[in-house]
Amino acid sequence: MALTCKLVQKEAQPVLSIRTFTTEAELPALVGRVYGAIAQYLGELGESPAGPPFAAYYNMDMQHLDTELGFPVGKALPGRGEIQSGEIPGGWRASVLYTGPYQGMGSGYEALTEFVKASGREATGVAIEFYLNSPMDTPVDGLQTLIVFPLKD
Repeated sequence: MALTCKLVQKEAQPVLSIRTFTTEAELPALVGRVYGAIAQYLGELGESPAGPPFAAYYNMDMQHLDTELGFPVGKALPGRGEIQSGEIPGGWRASVLYTGPYQGMGSGYEALTEFVKASGREATGVAIEFYLNSPMDTPVDGLQTLIVFPLKD
């Protein structure tokens, strides 16, 4: 399936998230724990996510991943404990919608890297994945992940 990459400009997006280091092997368990904790906290606040859950990767060291996991929210909300209030910065982003199992997302990353290079832009080095549906209720071949590279000004 052909992947279509896009350049988009977005406003800053408030988030509630937890940033931590993990390994690739520990990531699935961490994702479940973090998303559950943030969803519970949002419920206590009487708030709901303003978009799909995300994972931001600040490096690609699979044995020591610098990872931020969270949810977009409609307005800045207070953090609590390890749950932090923050934002996904505004500005230009390159993005691609990947459909399929998470293990195959490398093709999306490759397409996006080539697209950014061809556009003459430069990525910040952060990669953000927005999970548009869930393996809890979607067959793996139908999983949709929006892969985003924030771009330098």
